[in-house]
Amino acid sequence: MSGHAHTKQVADRLARIAGHVQGIKKMMEEGKACEDVLVQLSAVQSAVKNVSRIILVDHLEHCIIDAVRDGNEAEALAKLGDALKKMQ
Repeated sequence: MSGHAHTKQVADRLARIAGHVQGIKKMMEEGKACEDVLVQLSAVQSAVKNVSRIILVDHLEHCIIDAVRDGNEAEALAKLGDALKKMQ
């Protein structure tokens, strides 16, 4: 992903997510209420989905467009399909 438009933004978000996960681990170790832990887990899931969307847009804006420009439409579409399946 190096050189893509959103690399720094994605890296920053992933660092925040990692910190959030560590906070959830600490909550569990401290015996915090399950409801509170579940709320935090839901927030992490949402953050991961948002990062996935950013990466997908980056993929479309760079990898797919470049592949089509180079005449590799079929390969580009197959890779896009694989990426979308993995996001589910």
